[in-house]
Amino acid sequence: MLINALWLNVSPSLNQLDVPLVNCLAKNFTIAQWQYIQELDEPNSLCVAMGLLEKYLEKLAYPVHLVGHGASGLLALLYARRHPEKVRSLTLLSVGVYPAVDWQAHYYFKLQLLPCSRYNVLKMMVQSLFNYHSGHLSRKFVRLLDQDLQTALSSHNLYQQFKIFPGGVNVPMLICGSKNDVVIDVNSYQGWQTWLKPSDRLSLFPHGRYFFHYFYPEAVSDAIVDYWTSLNLQVA
Repeated sequence: MLINALWLNVSPSLNQLDVPLVNCLAKNFTIAQWQYIQELDEPNSLCVAMGLLEKYLEKLAYPVHLVGHGASGLLALLYARRHPEKVRSLTLLSVGVYPAVDWQAHYYFKLQLLPCSRYNVLKMMVQSLFNYHSGHLSRKFVRLLDQDLQTALSSHNLYQQFKIFPGGVNVPMLICGSKNDVVIDVNSYQGWQTWLKPSDRLSLFPHGRYFFHYFYPEAVSDAIVDYWTSLNLQVA
């Protein structure tokens, strides 16, 4: 089976938030999913995940469209910089010009700043990320975020936040985000303009916040499919 695109996920507890968009993309392209599961007793290292991703993609004799949201997008970006010959295009969701910034970095910043318990800070994050203020859905997403803190691949912690300086890639790149995201704000997206090539595209959606692709999968899928199709037409 010829794989057109590869969706990266380094946050297994949040995988369900990617499913609606992946299903939409699968209507037009053959898309595979690559998932990295961080064990509790393993070192939290991007290098380990990168090595495993390299082994997976070296088996393919052709480049693929690489997609990732948040921390998964960071891994996709770093891979595309290292192996541009294996990447047909790079699609980043909720990844600003400082690509290491994600919801966990935002969480640890709040945890250090505010005299609140972990649970209360997570409730604030649910309000910021999903606009759920109370009730069953609020509690559900607090649990999901708490699981993500424990199991996701992330270089952030209470003592330090990981940083990577801005920069582009030598492959076509699509940046997608939401205008009302409090984690990656509009200025962070506009900062990409310095690094965009003629083949690149920045697509911002009016609503949806950090997980905009979960709330508006059809619209995001249309933007991605349109971009990938335009690249295929250029080749043809």
